[in-house]
Amino acid sequence: MKDQNCAYCMRGDLLDAFGIYICELSVSTLILFKEQSHPGRCVVAYKDHVSELTDLSDGDRNAFFADVARASRAIHAAFHPDKVNYGAYGDTGCHLHFHLVPKYRDGFEWGGVFEMNPGLKTLPPEGYEEMIQKIKDNL
Repeated sequence: MKDQNCAYCMRGDLLDAFGIYICELSVSTLILFKEQSHPGRCVVAYKDHVSELTDLSDGDRNAFFADVARASRAIHAAFHPDKVNYGAYGDTGCHLHFHLVPKYRDGFEWGGVFEMNPGLKTLPPEGYEEMIQKIKDNL
């Protein structure tokens, strides 16, 4: 099922506003968040337009969390954060997704909750391409 107003379902301009498609995982899509105040920040979005973890079968939920773990391992290997924070929101978008937010002891917002979109750091196209390749190399 797809929602015509959902960036994770429709991609294109809706997704391009905040993210860059990286690849498909087993039951989800991996997306690089354009705002990179936390180097390596990504989103793992479930393949279908569901709102809650409780909307998934046990098998699909386990596969989704395996995708989240796989993406997190790739982020750890590529960017060496001290911690990855995980956020699952969707009050308005209602598409099941997790934000994977690398945190660094000497970096932005260490010790606090990450801001959804601080708007402090974007990269030139080649910077995003390099980050995406590092993640892909470690998947």
